[in-house]
Amino acid sequence: MIALREVDRNNFFEVIKLGVADEQKGFVATNLFSLAQAKAFPECVCLAIYHDDVLVGFTMYCIDAEDQEYWIYRLMIDAEHQSKGYGKAAMEALIDLIKEDTRHRVIYISFEPENVLAKHLYEKLGFQPDGRVIDGEVVYKFEH
Repeated sequence: MIALREVDRNNFFEVIKLGVADEQKGFVATNLFSLAQAKAFPECVCLAIYHDDVLVGFTMYCIDAEDQEYWIYRLMIDAEHQSKGYGKAAMEALIDLIKEDTRHRVIYISFEPENVLAKHLYEKLGFQPDGRVIDGEVVYKFEH
């Protein structure tokens, strides 16, 4: 069972130790960077991803200050825990969490065009390209 939990003093050091496989490092910022970014951008919500009681990943989302829509800024599953369905399950849990805010009907995500695994995952979950490329990343949207 996947659970999204707050990043706090009890799991902070474990969260920053998580990392992706070497070939994925260019696709996602480190968790330490993301946590620092959330300090400067308090609209960002950081969550640790657990499978049962095992920390397996990290995600960050927010209402974007520019367009006032939800964006999933980060999703990472630790290299040791990949290919077990945790990324898909975490995204489903995060989408459900965001959908609780019924004032918004769209969720955006962006990723490096070379990140084929992310592209397939997002498409499988119902995200579709919205035609934009921002800072070299392809933008996808999920309408609910």
